[in-house]
Amino acid sequence: MDTEFEAYLERLRAHRAELGDAMHALDDALALPAGLGELWRRRVRAALTELAHDLRDHVELTETGGLYVDLRARAPRLASAVETQLADHAYFRDEVARLLDARDAGQACVDPIRHRADVGQLLARVARHRQRGSDLVYEAYEVDLGGSG
Repeated sequence: MDTEFEAYLERLRAHRAELGDAMHALDDALALPAGLGELWRRRVRAALTELAHDLRDHVELTETGGLYVDLRARAPRLASAVETQLADHAYFRDEVARLLDARDAGQACVDPIRHRADVGQLLARVARHRQRGSDLVYEAYEVDLGGSG
């Protein structure tokens, strides 16, 4: 493996940890009592905004950065799994925008329990996406991206 690609994988590891931290922060915000009202909504909004930022960075790093292009070239047998990851990216973009819009439109105020459930479903899908991504990288390169963060 060349040093440029090794440096790229280090950026992936670092970003993976940041994304994990954002997921934990959002999960912690969701765990606060919804009865806190505006405080709960502000904390969830801030954590969801941070997750949205980290997801945009993730898409940029893996799509534009070349991971998925390289995976297809190096391991064509993984093309279907790469497509699943790319479909998740589109879902994340749309779902985060929907959840932030729902918050801004006041829907999170009307039904915080439903908003919590929707955000929780997003977090579960991001967790599965990270697991699949780690498995893909390991299968193609025999490199562990790490489980921390």
